[in-house]
Amino acid sequence: MTRRIAVIGGGIAGLAACWELERSAPDVEIVLLEATGRLGGWIRTESWGDVVIEHGPDSWVAAKPSATDLACALGLGTELVGLRLERAGTGIVCDGRILPLPEGLSLLVPTRLAPILASPLLTPLGKLRFLAEIFVPPRCDDEDESVASFVRRRFGREFYERLAEPLLAGIYGGDAERLSLLATSPQYRELERDAGSLLRAVLRGRARRPAMPGPLRTPFVTLRKGMERLVEALAASLRRTEVRLGTVAVAIVHRGGVYRILTSDGTALEVDGAVVATPAAAAADLLEPLFPDEVVWFRSLPYASSAAVTLVYRREDLERVARGRGFLVPARERRPISAVTWVTNKFPERAPEDLAVARVFFRSGRHGYRDEAVPEALVAAALQELRVLTGCAAAPLHAVVSRHDRALPQYPVGHRRQVERLRSALARWPGLAVAGAAFDGVGVPDCIVSGWRAARAVLDGLGTRRASHADPAAQPLQEGR
Repeated sequence: MTRRIAVIGGGIAGLAACWELERSAPDVEIVLLEATGRLGGWIRTESWGDVVIEHGPDSWVAAKPSATDLACALGLGTELVGLRLERAGTGIVCDGRILPLPEGLSLLVPTRLAPILASPLLTPLGKLRFLAEIFVPPRCDDEDESVASFVRRRFGREFYERLAEPLLAGIYGGDAERLSLLATSPQYRELERDAGSLLRAVLRGRARRPAMPGPLRTPFVTLRKGMERLVEALAASLRRTEVRLGTVAVAIVHRGGVYRILTSDGTALEVDGAVVATPAAAAADLLEPLFPDEVVWFRSLPYASSAAVTLVYRREDLERVARGRGFLVPARERRPISAVTWVTNKFPERAPEDLAVARVFFRSGRHGYRDEAVPEALVAAALQELRVLTGCAAAPLHAVVSRHDRALPQYPVGHRRQVERLRSALARWPGLAVAGAAFDGVGVPDCIVSGWRAARAVLDGLGTRRASHADPAAQPLQEGR
């Protein structure tokens, strides 16, 4: 008997689920429902002449191999691009000046002590408090806490405000005071528990930068023509998936041994199983008829909005100020932006040789981006920030505004336990699974693995025999974006 499975949500997680269903179960029919008119979610690339402009993520973390493995499986291996090594270096704004980020800092934990101790970013008292981390008693229970609380507890307020907070804002786009440690960076609690101190783990050689698999040997990987190439190749590879764009699923009900997916146009789709790969609120609406108690928390999962302005300049106008790959702006600076990336310094082939590209990211919430801000105001603010912080007064040749309202899920304290509770409830409904950034990680590799795992969970729940191949979902989730 041929099984029919629906995948709800055409972002990278939903597409990855379709891909895994096709290769794992050759006899399964798949229907992909996407509410908007395009696939890929907030992965979107456009071109201005030969300039590559990203509206969403511009790369993925190489230490998580799923995205690289998928790109190679889709025939994109020759299009993979790594960081420009000759333009290394990142800055951090401190009291209005751009200072170098200390080398060897792996998100929240330094893998080398000397650069931190030599950095002007910390005061002498801040450095003493940083070194005192080795005497801070470890927390050995399983209770969650915010990332901000963890960093302050281990390294002090100054290290958090001047180094950790801007790095976290660049990944999650939100407030580290609310972000769950166990949902975003559980490896640091494990280091604390096992070594007693993160600095002690560094001295013992246990806290190292993650390995960089693949031939490029680079921390970040992208595609020559932009991130949307991955979406395009993935969608083009699907052979047994019927794609329905502009179709909004509003509820899932279970009757007579099958799932009925109700849509906004009043029709219903009957399937044997389903992968729900939508944002949290939409997933809560879909699943509420099946287990209303477990989705209450999910409906209120906070999301941060995102806005960025991409500016195209003549190369000579930006070359003087564009040092390294960009700089971060801590919240303590009370500026509306959180980071600036010198795009053409970061990756090769982003623009012709006579042009240079900058991308200015706005902070979410207080002092930053507001949903009601008009594009012209964002461009003006981006230019003003570049003038003040770098001295760049040149007029750009082109400006593009990227806006994503409620785009980045913010995992609150206790998030991991709530996800486990939801998945326990899902176990009562064979053939049903969830995937996407709202659950196991916000990075592109995390979402891909989430889609793969959901596809396999649906097939296993239905008792469908899966084709034998290497498990692409074996990698751990959430070890940094």
